[in-house]
This record gives sequence, structure tokens and C-alpha cells, in this order.
Amino acid sequence: MTIVKDIQARGMQHCETTALGVLLRHEGLDLSEPMLFGLGSGLSFVYWDSKAMPFPFLGGRVKPFDLTRNLAARLGLTLRVEETTSPGKAWQNVSAPIDAGRPVGLQLDCYHLDYFRSKIHFGGHVVAMYGYDDHNAYLVDTEQQGGAVRTARTSLALARAERGPMTARNRSFTITSPAHPPRWTEQIIPAIRACADAFLTAPIANLGHRGIAKAADRVPKWLLRTDDPQRDLLQAALLMEKGGTGGSLFRALYRDFLGECAELIEDGDLRTGHRLYGEAAALWTDTATLITKAGESGDAAYLEQAGALLHDLSRIEREAMQVLRGLRL
Repeated sequence: MTIVKDIQARGMQHCETTALGVLLRHEGLDLSEPMLFGLGSGLSFVYWDSKAMPFPFLGGRVKPFDLTRNLAARLGLTLRVEETTSPGKAWQNVSAPIDAGRPVGLQLDCYHLDYFRSKIHFGGHVVAMYGYDDHNAYLVDTEQQGGAVRTARTSLALARAERGPMTARNRSFTITSPAHPPRWTEQIIPAIRACADAFLTAPIANLGHRGIAKAADRVPKWLLRTDDPQRDLLQAALLMEKGGTGGSLFRALYRDFLGECAELIEDGDLRTGHRLYGEAAALWTDTATLITKAGESGDAAYLEQAGALLHDLSRIEREAMQVLRGLRL
């Protein structure tokens, strides 16, 4: 058995920030999950639907791995990324750093992982790997998936090689801190402003605050979009609240990030942004509750109410991001 020493196998709410936390703590940098999410400018929104999809998807964050890239660039970390179509090379890319005493991040499809409770395909899942033996790989996943877990190496290979939406070709990555500890507090305002700018100036109408407005128009028609409301609507609501989002489609994480920042930086606009995202987080939970009720009852009135809340959310989040984009450096 090969195990990296001094690993703090602490699962958090979201998969990518959980993996980043493991890798960064090993490098001597221990930041809260909201701070990791916020410094990586992780908040976003997408209303994703196509004829090829069985049901629409509501996403609340940037694309898989963009958060990691953003965080590494902002903190001056060395991010080494490997991708390959070769199973042998894929294993070498993770075993070599572990043999050298360094944990590795992996992007994969969680469907194949032995410990995963919900068997759904999601190719943007991220875990940290810190050890292996002849049969198993030792991973850190989110708290809800068990934190420190293990899966068969054969299952891990299938998960890493899966092809489909949001997947990557056996992607693995390591992070190395600079010689001097990063001055991460100096990057708070730039991270907030970059996130706000991307949210307000998204190039297509199903992203950012315009995407939330689009969802407000489409969600009331969701019963016409499914032949199994109990399956599709309940799963959509579950993913918003429990699917590794930290609750409220990542808005609770961003609210808490802004709250931490407001304790470090005295700024009225920052406090306003924090207050508005507190309102948004509560409304997203209410929206998920209404979608659940619609799925359970088949009553479109709940979806009409959800649509009204989404219109409010588009306005609130637009206002919050306009304030946050104006923060002074």
C-alpha cells in the first residue's frame, strides 16, 4: 500500500473545492470552502437544455475545472494538468506523484465509483486521490459521499475514461505552492469583480442573470417537458439543494464567502452584496421546494410560483453583481 503522509481527508460540500482543499492543505494553505469557491470565481448560472437531453439542467457554477484554473492563477500556484487516452499512462500520471508523496486531483464520471449512492452519470466530478494498493484507490470526496473513501482501481479506471458531457480524458492534476505563501487576501476583490463581470456580461442568454430570467420563463412549462414528473422534477430540485452545491445552487457558498470577506475588508458595497446573496440563497431553496411539490403533485401552479421567484432572483442577483463589480481595488 502507498499512502501520502499528513493528508487531512476532510470532505466538504462541493466536490471540486473538497479536492482543492486536500491538495492545498498538503501544501500548507488551509482556506475555508467558501473562500476556495469565491477566490476561484466559482459562481455562475446556466440553463442547459437541448433535444438530446431528457430534461433541462440548472447549473450554478462555472464549468468543471475552471474554478481550479482560476484559483491557481489568482494565487500564483503551479497547476500541472495531465490528460491522456492511454489507460497505462493515465495510471502512471496518478501513481507517480503519489509515490513521490503528493496527492492528486482527478476529474471523472462518478457513475462508476463503488461508493457513490446515486448512480447517475456526471462527468464533471472531482476527487482527490492520496493512496492505492493492489486493488483499491483511496480518495477524498464530499462529506455527503463519505469523505475518506475507497473504490476499486478497475472502477476508477472506468470513471476516468468515460466519455460524454463534461468529461475529460483521464484528467489528473497536482498543485504546488510558491516558495513564499500566497497573499490570498489581496486577491479577494479581483476575484469578486471577475466573477461579477462574467455573470453580468455572459455572451449567451442562458448564462448569468439572463439565464435565470430564461429559467423563469421555462420552468413553469416543465410538466410538459417530462413523462415522469416525480423522477425529473424531484431530481432537478435535489441537485439544486443536495447535489454537491452547498445548498441553494451554490448561492449559500457564495453568501458565506462574501460574509468572510466582509469581516476582512470594511466596505459597504461588499456588505450589500453579502445581504443580497443571503436573500438569493433563501429564494433558491424556496424555488427547489416548489419544484419538488410540483413533481410530487403534478400541479403546475407550483411551477408558476417557482417562475415568479426566478424572476425575482434574476433581478436580485443582477443588482448584487452590479454592486460587487464596482468594488474598489
